[in-house]
This record gives sequence, structure tokens and C-alpha cells, in this order.
Amino acid sequence: MTTDTATEAATEATDDRGAEMFPTLDDAQIERMRDLGHERAFHTGEVLFDQGESSTKFFVVLEGEIEVVHPYSGGEHPITVHRPGGFTGEITVIAGMRSFVRGRARTAGRVLEIDRGALRVLVAADADLSETLMRAFILRRVGLISHGHGDVVLLGSRHSAGTLRVQAFLTRNNHPYTMIDVETDPAAQALLDQFGVGVADVPVVICRGQRVLKDPGNAELADCLGYTTALDATKLRDVVVIGAGPAGLAAAVYGASEGLDVLVLESVAPGGQAGTSSKIENYLGFPTGISGQALAARAYTQAERFGSDVAIARTATGLGCERRPYRVEIGGGDSVLARTVVIASGARYHKPELASLERFEGVGIYYCATAIEARMCGDDEVIVVGGANSAGQAAVFLAHTARKVHVLVRGKRLSDTMSRYLIRRIEESPRITLRVETEIVALDGGDALERVTCLDKRTGERSTHDIGHVFMMTGASPNTAWLGGCVALDDKGFVRVGPDLTPEQLADAKWPLGRPPHLFETSLPGVFAVGDVRANSVKRVASAVGEGSICIQLVHKVLAE
Repeated sequence: MTTDTATEAATEATDDRGAEMFPTLDDAQIERMRDLGHERAFHTGEVLFDQGESSTKFFVVLEGEIEVVHPYSGGEHPITVHRPGGFTGEITVIAGMRSFVRGRARTAGRVLEIDRGALRVLVAADADLSETLMRAFILRRVGLISHGHGDVVLLGSRHSAGTLRVQAFLTRNNHPYTMIDVETDPAAQALLDQFGVGVADVPVVICRGQRVLKDPGNAELADCLGYTTALDATKLRDVVVIGAGPAGLAAAVYGASEGLDVLVLESVAPGGQAGTSSKIENYLGFPTGISGQALAARAYTQAERFGSDVAIARTATGLGCERRPYRVEIGGGDSVLARTVVIASGARYHKPELASLERFEGVGIYYCATAIEARMCGDDEVIVVGGANSAGQAAVFLAHTARKVHVLVRGKRLSDTMSRYLIRRIEESPRITLRVETEIVALDGGDALERVTCLDKRTGERSTHDIGHVFMMTGASPNTAWLGGCVALDDKGFVRVGPDLTPEQLADAKWPLGRPPHLFETSLPGVFAVGDVRANSVKRVASAVGEGSICIQLVHKVLAE
């Protein structure tokens, strides 16, 4: 394939938006960048950046040509050629992650070289250039994903829970990868032999054709992908945000845009529970709806653009609350210092007490409904358990591909817990059947879920169905175990804040200030809680975003004390 042909293919993959993916800067735009970088010459064949290297340099071509290619074991895939006025990079250059591609001089020439720090200053300060650059960066990442032009090969199986977990991690972090199913792809055995692994080792992740990981955890996978951020335990941050869901990302965007030094710790991927929503249709400003992953990706890019540091696969494991500044403990033995802390660690779906539940997780039991899970289900019958909006969204989404979707709720009606527009979709879909006052009481199967037994609480009748896919979306359990008693919680483990804190709780916490806690402030001064983790919060994306943004105004007040 020629370079021109590859460029055309990439353009088609992004809805004929090639001019926005590979724009040409004019002289005036380049002139506005000059003070942020320096000119340098390059010679024919020189590699300016390579796959696997940290993306810390941004190049604007002044003279000559730079070709961008995607290296793989059999050679190189051409992607594009940057000519005068063109510029290199995609989202990795803003985030400081490893490059997926190689940039090589096609001819001799000159570039304007700008480092990552100066580029982030530019996109935060120059609205015109920011729009051009950020749109191109985002579309280029879309093109890489659509063509599988990443640095990862995943050898896995649709019958492996580990494969589903790794796929979800890569997909939710918008990391391009190539998936090879060891059960159906004829190339699988050759790759297994080449890297000295067997089918029993899946999922196997091959990074940049060199490093081989067998069933890696999120932290190991993130390290291989270059996500792991070196954290300075002695550096004092203005605010450390725990969790990159809608509330945490909103806090990061507003905090960084207002000049605060913000660090976000996220254990899995941006978006939190909302990031797994197939489509959010009642979020202001998106009349046709938007997927949770797309919304999270945009918010993450905004946070990075304004200068927030977002550390993926870094989990908060404890909070040192004995003295200020606070120390946030992180898995792996690291820690960071914070003048203030925003707890946005969210909630997870409640797991019903069912024998064999954990055994079938990832091989029949799922806690989100994305395209990955939908492909695994194919046109089989599925069950969605739950009566909130997330369950309704899942049912409507799965009904596009599943032969039949059974929605099971413990209550008498959906109207108590679900938005009317989703109820109407469920009622109008011939593929969705609603079963009220019904719950699952037993799971059965071999290596994967095969049968489900349900109880109709109205009649006491039990029925067994040959269904192997169940989506659990019931209730919410807060992610607060890591707090270790540092802040007051309610009887369900959610964080109490502001007016919800009783005088007795403040006395038990030895509240040291003459003022009462601010609106989202916990029983620990300068520590806030927002979003789903907060007691009595409204479980909506818009509400979480609002809380995260408002919280930053309160952070400013605390920092000024």
C-alpha cells in the first residue's frame, strides 16, 4: 500500500474528515508557535520519533517531508506524509505516553520542535490553534483504533474471563490493539509458538513485538503500555483526585483550568461506571446521545489539555489522615502528598449472594454492556438484572443484536427507578420482555454459564432457562474501603459530607475548625467527596459533573485558609 493510499483509507475511516485529521497550518499560525520551540534540521532517513518511545516532542514541518508509519513484525504500514505546514502527533503527545508509530524523514528539511510542556501551554492559551490541534489529535487516534495500528497484540479467547478484562482495559483506555482469537484465527498457533506460550496461558499480551505478558493484571498491563506515571512522593500537589469518573474528571478540568496543580489517580480507565454506558441520551448538550466511553474520552482529553496529570492503573489504597498535608497511599508502595483531596472513587454494582457468581464472572456474568460484551453474546438470549437507567440502557442496546432480552426487576414497576424515555423504549421493543418481582436464585454451567433459575415472587414459581449471558446492574456499593476510617460514612459505606454530617460525627472526628464543613467537605478538613461515592447523591452523570466542578470552588476556599 502506498502512503497516499493509506492516507485515503484513514480518511475514509473517519467519515471523510481527512482535512481535519491532517490540516496544514498557515504561516501566521506557525509564527504564533515559534517562541515555544526551536528550529532544527533533519536529514533523509532520520527517525524523529519511534514506536514505544515516550511522546514528548511535537514537530511542525517547515521544509521537507516526514513519513509516519506503523511498524509491525512483518514490516511497516504507511499512515501519512507530513509536508510543510503539517504537524506530527496524536493524543499520546499531550498525555506523554508512548508513541504507536514511527516518524521518519523522507527528505532532508527543517522542523519547529516543541516539547510536551510547551505544547500543553499552547493548547490551553490559544483557542484557535487548540481547536485545530486537538481535533486532529483525536481524529488520528480514531484512525489508529479503526485500523488496529497500535503496539499491542492480544491472543485470547471469547471463553476466557481474563481476555474480556484485558479487552475492556484496552478499549476503555482507547488503546489501539489487534485481537487474535486462539480458537478461530489460523495465525494464532504460529504466534503462540513464536513467543513460547500455549493456549492455557491466554490471555497473552505482546507489547511492541517484544515483551510477553501472560494474563496480566491492570498494573502490569499499564506498565507495558507506558501508562505508568512516575510519581514524586515529595512533591506537594494542590489537589489529588481519586477516581476519573465524571465527577473526578470535572474536578480535574476545572481545577487545572484555574491554575491548580492536579493529579488524578484512576485504577482502570477514565469514565468510571458511566464510561461503560452504551449510550447516554439525557445528558445536556447531546440531543442524539453519546456513549459513556466517548464522553469520558473527551473529558480526559480536556483534563490533559489544561495540564492535569492523570495516572491510569494507579489505585489509591489508603489515606494518611493524621496530619496535613495528607498522604495518599497507592498500590505498589508509592504515595503522593496533597494539600486537598477529592474523593471521587464512585460505586460499583452490588453483587447478589449467588453460589457460583464469581466463577462465571466474565464467562456469562457481566457488569457492563458494551460492544465487547454484545459481540460475545451474539444473537443469543440474554438477561439484564436491574431497574435503574443503566439497566434500561443496557437492555435497549443489547436488543439490537440479541434474539431476546429479559429484564428482571425485584420491584413492582420500572417507573420508580427508571427514566420514562427508557421505559417507553423497553415497552416498544419486540425483543425485550419485562419480568417484575422476579429475581435469579441459581446459576449453573460448566466452564461458562449455561442455565439460570429464576423465582417469581408473586407466585413462588421457579423456572430454569437455558441462557448463558446475564448482565448484573443492581444497586450500588461505594468504593470506600481504602479510606480506612478517616472520614465519616453512612450505614451503607457512602461518604457523609457538609450538612449531612451530624454534630456527633464531627465531634467523633475531632473537627478542628471554627467553621462547619463546606458543602462537599467530609469530616476531615480539606477532603471532599463528590459523585456516586457521596451519601445521598443523585446517581446521574450531569449531577456528578456538577458536583466535581462546584467542589473546586470549595477547594480554592480551603487553600486560601
